[in-house]
Amino acid sequence: MSRQVLTDELLERIRARAARYDRDNAFFVEDLADVKAAGYLTAMVPTQLGGAGLSLREMVCEQRRLAGAAPATALAVNMHQVWMSVAQVVRRSGDDSMDFVLEEAGAGEVFGFGISEPGNDLVLFGSDSEARPDGSGGYTFHGTKIFTSLSPAWTRLGTFGTDASGGDGPRSVYGFITRDGGGVEVKDDWDTLGMRASQSCTTVLDGAPAPAERIARRIPPGPTADPFIVGIFASFEILVASVYAGVAQRALDLAVESAHRRTSRQNDGASLAGDSDVRWRIADAAIALDGIWPQITQAAQDVDDGVDRGSLWLPQLSAVKSRTTNVALRVVEQAIRVAGGSAYFNRSELSRLYRDVLAGLFHPSSDDSTHAAWASALLGDPDA
Repeated sequence: MSRQVLTDELLERIRARAARYDRDNAFFVEDLADVKAAGYLTAMVPTQLGGAGLSLREMVCEQRRLAGAAPATALAVNMHQVWMSVAQVVRRSGDDSMDFVLEEAGAGEVFGFGISEPGNDLVLFGSDSEARPDGSGGYTFHGTKIFTSLSPAWTRLGTFGTDASGGDGPRSVYGFITRDGGGVEVKDDWDTLGMRASQSCTTVLDGAPAPAERIARRIPPGPTADPFIVGIFASFEILVASVYAGVAQRALDLAVESAHRRTSRQNDGASLAGDSDVRWRIADAAIALDGIWPQITQAAQDVDDGVDRGSLWLPQLSAVKSRTTNVALRVVEQAIRVAGGSAYFNRSELSRLYRDVLAGLFHPSSDDSTHAAWASALLGDPDA
């Protein structure tokens, strides 16, 4: 049985704030204070470093619960938990180069995820930003990062850029900058359809420094079996999937409540819970949702156990995310149909869940890249 850090009482407090944060397009300040006080940001830190030592499999269960209460809060906190999971993966491989991340998280630092760039669909496999050597083994980073969740609150940002200065060809350089280290501008530009409380603002890096001891990798661009890159890919896809699974479960729960509450005048005031069409929609949503959670938890368990699924591992991880976000959208749509016209009002939680669930379509891996990865794995390079 998975250990739980977030109590039901805490989740209800968080749920009660979600509509206000969304309406005001405001960052989840109180939520963050509460989850920090509960030890949630140190939950994946090993016990010997001051944390609770939760596994990735346990964390996806917690993130699903948090997302059911407040999707935007869960999505933003996800980015901190991604780095905790990556550090676990690297540590289990016998490499201590990411231990400083766990130690700093244990000391109260909050980690953001500064990877995505405008117009760059390579994501992890190549950066348009520059990583300029500082002459002492460190780098300064120059470029624009988008969808930087936790923008108002992160104190450490994991990011990367391309170093084209060496004679060994371009290198992707991954490092961790500090908010107070200079060279960072966080724009106030997060005004979106959904996931509003995440405040995933654009971040401009203009000489943000990361000394040598905060450089995690300097490797050739492109896919690699390096535990650091595999750890990022796996942790991000699995944790993102857990958030949207939580959104879908909440929508299904609300659909069931609505079906019992609503009545039909055409059927002498009978509850819609007995209506055949409503019953089919709820069952259809439940069947779709039932199929994805075992895949998420098994993928997380395989990461925890160091399982290497070979050439299909990365495509399978992409598929977990792609499948989950598409199923979640379908589940929320069915829930809205069950709830009827009341779900169209902004005051409806289902209305907010619908706007939030749409964000899942835009996280990497996209449906297009997922299909391309599977086609290449099964059919080979189309240009070969």
